[in-house]
Amino acid sequence: MSHPPIPLGQPTVGDAELAAVAEVFRSGWLAGAGPTCRRFEERLADRTGTRHALATANCGAALHLALLALGALPEDEVIVADYTFPATGHAVVWTGATPVFVDVRPDIWTIDPDAVNAAVTSRTIGIIAVDSFGQPADYDELRAIADRHGLFLMEDAACAAGATYRDRPAGALADVATFSFHGRKGITAGEGGALVTDDGELATRARTLHSYGVEPALDRAGSVELAVPMFSDAGHNYRMSDVAAGVLLAQLDRLPELLTARQRVARAYTELLGDVEQVRLPVELPDRTHPWQSYVLTLTPETDRDAVARHLRQHGVQCTFGTYASHLQPVYGRTDPCPVSADLFRRHLAIPMHANLTDDQVEQAAAAVRAAVAAARPR
Repeated sequence: MSHPPIPLGQPTVGDAELAAVAEVFRSGWLAGAGPTCRRFEERLADRTGTRHALATANCGAALHLALLALGALPEDEVIVADYTFPATGHAVVWTGATPVFVDVRPDIWTIDPDAVNAAVTSRTIGIIAVDSFGQPADYDELRAIADRHGLFLMEDAACAAGATYRDRPAGALADVATFSFHGRKGITAGEGGALVTDDGELATRARTLHSYGVEPALDRAGSVELAVPMFSDAGHNYRMSDVAAGVLLAQLDRLPELLTARQRVARAYTELLGDVEQVRLPVELPDRTHPWQSYVLTLTPETDRDAVARHLRQHGVQCTFGTYASHLQPVYGRTDPCPVSADLFRRHLAIPMHANLTDDQVEQAAAAVRAAVAAARPR
């Protein structure tokens, strides 16, 4: 008897989210940067232990706004973790600055502080660390490097909602942090992002730039005067809709249970796959909380990843590669050697991970992995 396909990722949404959307509809304000967005921003700032939050259309927008507010210019260099979805590097390029990709740790796949230190030049203005698949980078070490050289430190926490590093929440680990609320993330509205920071000037600058360069309409709402705002900057339309913000308010309420569910799945995979010789399991360090946005296997070099993926998909188990070795992407034209990242790009395989997975589905997925790696011929 065949089983229904097991999706790689799946949002956990239902009556609470529908009720939140209905409330937004009743409010009459569906557009971006409205009152529901403000409520979400307040809740997110509280959840991350930061003073300011700004809801955005997506995480790429948040990254771009953060860099613009930090003053990145075409003559500047920004050090970027190489193993990441290219939105991180793209955001640097969008400012005209140059991303300098550096290698990552081989165990948890976050930016290597020693590689960061070696990459600093007179043109370097900042560092963007990436919380790989949700697990935070080494922020104490990175902060020491940034302070020593007078650099900003940014946390790309796209996958890290609910994570912690040495008892501090993701989002509060750098000068500014950005989140993604894409459909495969720990909390989601389908799309969406956010910027969080303790820096009031940075937050104000980003808020203006995210609304075409004018004061947001909400700040003028209710005035008896005919306020005509002036455009101070050629900003962007990076606003989140209030509909998405309503969904995310409901998702924030669910975050503890969603984290617990993903952690249960991760523990089960570790137990079920721990003895498979062709697979190295992901590492969770004891001084940080892993939110398990993805569960990523590292296949041995001789294992044919394409054959493993084909076998899994043929048996109804969705899978994909991990993420990108940015320095290998033609768009950047870079030659920075990042051998660890390049190796992970070739060998990583993500298997189903989301809060809706049942015990039976996890067991089916694990059994399929065991069968797939056993059947895969060495390359």
